[in-house]
Amino acid sequence: MVDKLTRGATVADVGCGHGASTILMAQAFPASTFVGSDYHPESIATARQRALEAGVQDRVRFEVAPAGGFSGTGFAPVTMFDCLHDMGDPVGATRHVRGAPADDGTWMVVEPMAGDHVEDNLNPVGRAYYGFSTLLCTPSSLSQDVGLALGTQAGPSRIRDVTTAGGFTRFARVAETPFNRVFEVRP
Repeated sequence: MVDKLTRGATVADVGCGHGASTILMAQAFPASTFVGSDYHPESIATARQRALEAGVQDRVRFEVAPAGGFSGTGFAPVTMFDCLHDMGDPVGATRHVRGAPADDGTWMVVEPMAGDHVEDNLNPVGRAYYGFSTLLCTPSSLSQDVGLALGTQAGPSRIRDVTTAGGFTRFARVAETPFNRVFEVRP
């Protein structure tokens, strides 16, 4: 993927919020173009201003759109940074993402470091994430249509279930830090 982005590719950054991830990718890969989307209009307004301030507005576009309705297809990667678990309808979003990558494209999902069982999460990071999940992530999901409420402690099995329900067949954990797991999802 780094080679593709270095040569020039188009990236969809879904759930981009204020655009931090989109802008960082645009700075790292100046030959590529980026489309950030988020359902929150005020966040997109902030993202547009930040892209202008960062000097990447020539290769970054932001749109107000839910994860289940962003525009475009043929993306080298579709990315989601720390947002799938916040969505009211992550399965619906996954179904939409299924049609967005190029034939050789992929979907990169970055999610909080979580285990599949409560005891896997009884550590300092897991304890903090349970608090975030209770106060932010779960209420965010419940306030949206469907309200699946995965929360920050969904774990890889639950994220795999969501991607499988959305029509993907290949799911791999490709990287992790103490705070996040990175999954590669393919048709």
